[in-house]
Amino acid sequence: MKKWLKVSFSLVLIAILIIPLAACGKDKVQNIRIGEVTRSIFYAPQYVALEKGYFEEEGLNVELTTTAGGDKTMTALLSDSIDIALVGSETSIYVYAQGSNDPVINFAALTQTDGTFLVSRENINNFSWDQLKGATFLGQRKGGMPQMVGEFVLKKHGIDPHQDLDLIQNVDFANIAPAFASGTGEFVQLFEPTASVFEQEGKGYIVASFGEESGNLPYTTFMTKESTIKENKETVEKFTRAIYKAQQWVDTHTAKEIADVIKGYFDNTNIETIEMVVERYKNQGSFATNPILNEDGWNNLQDVMEEAGELPERIDYETLVNTEIAEGVMN
Repeated sequence: MKKWLKVSFSLVLIAILIIPLAACGKDKVQNIRIGEVTRSIFYAPQYVALEKGYFEEEGLNVELTTTAGGDKTMTALLSDSIDIALVGSETSIYVYAQGSNDPVINFAALTQTDGTFLVSRENINNFSWDQLKGATFLGQRKGGMPQMVGEFVLKKHGIDPHQDLDLIQNVDFANIAPAFASGTGEFVQLFEPTASVFEQEGKGYIVASFGEESGNLPYTTFMTKESTIKENKETVEKFTRAIYKAQQWVDTHTAKEIADVIKGYFDNTNIETIEMVVERYKNQGSFATNPILNEDGWNNLQDVMEEAGELPERIDYETLVNTEIAEGVMN
């Protein structure tokens, strides 16, 4: 009887000790709200981090929403509707130039090239950029990175976007592809998978990559307010560690393996197209293999913005870029 009581008491004691520990572990799970500027295969490492459970491993519960547009994404971040924004680095420059007391800091790179492609209505076997002269070009919305990169690349090839071709820039982002499909323009600047889908359907043909032409750019980065980093640095570190794991996984796995993992985020795109797009982005080095946003890329970004007449002022690299977190995670 005494032995039974002793065993029972021990079991109760163990239970009493385990319950608080379990509750404590549960309390450590932190909710993080991410706002992505659009849903895109271009952001494959982010979806890998979600699907492979890398955020969960860090004790993070991630809520992902698509905020449709750089201005809306930044508004959501500044109003505390989201904690972290996945958007072009140019938006952090715009906010800083407006005199923000709590600047937005780029802390983890996700993509490092432009993600758009030049699509021709006609199949051109030997494309050269001077073939755009005199043509109608359906470009991206004025002030956004795709448009700025587009103009930068055109000028690089000796084409004045506003003099040498008929440039259309008054079409909303969501309507650019439908406008081209319905007959507007001889050339168009498109993201994937739309560019590949058009090619498969015979509506257009990919003739050049703006990503390859424009070089290294912090095209899409994870950013948050400076106050968030100061107050929740450990959480930002956990988030960055999860992203780094995903970046390494993407870098060491095939396009097919990546497509299989992220296909659930693209219900309207077949698996073959997803694989094709991932392969294209991998081949041109669009996916950053680590979260560090380098200074050369930052300066190139401002050169592109300046060339387009959209740079309010040049901002020092250290002012809006934090590499300490990424470097700590990698080391």
